[in-house]
Amino acid sequence: SVKCVSPIIFAANKRPLVMALKSTIFKAELSITDMDRDYYATHQLTIAQHPSETDERMMVRIVAFALYANENLQFTKGLSAEDEPDLWQKNLRDEIDVWIDLGQPDEKRIRKACSRGQQAIIVSYGGGSDIWWKKTQDKLSRFDNLTVINLATPEVEALGQAVERTMQIQCTIQQGQLWLSIGEQSIEVNPIYWRKAH
Repeated sequence: SVKCVSPIIFAANKRPLVMALKSTIFKAELSITDMDRDYYATHQLTIAQHPSETDERMMVRIVAFALYANENLQFTKGLSAEDEPDLWQKNLRDEIDVWIDLGQPDEKRIRKACSRGQQAIIVSYGGGSDIWWKKTQDKLSRFDNLTVINLATPEVEALGQAVERTMQIQCTIQQGQLWLSIGEQSIEVNPIYWRKAH
């Protein structure tokens, strides 16, 4: 009988090497018409999707970019760098004007965001967001620069299903609502502001 043996690569010291999974690169041309902020621009985005990042999470990053778009807003290393947010906007003095985290960060992470960024924004999504917010909100009253936004699960799932390696995205923002045209799909996103910075 023939046995199938999984190949293992050994280094010179006989220890097995862990093969690092590479990020998947996506390209998006994001055209923004933001009537709430009078912001009109097209951004050429290169997005590195970490092996552990879902399509839904990656698209939430794009929504966050659209909401706070600025010529200096950038995607960071994301899940590859724990000490960085998912997006940030830095000024010429290398200070962080805008710190954007996704998901359901703990109080320690939120405290770090509020201390390092002039503005700290959390874009929460997915199952359990309501429970996370109920447990967390009372601990955040002292953070005047914190905004917390929630995206509904059906909207996030629709965004995830629209993902392609190369995307052309038209995004219109009016009265807090986003209309996204991705290829042949149209998706409406209604961010809920659980908390706004004072």
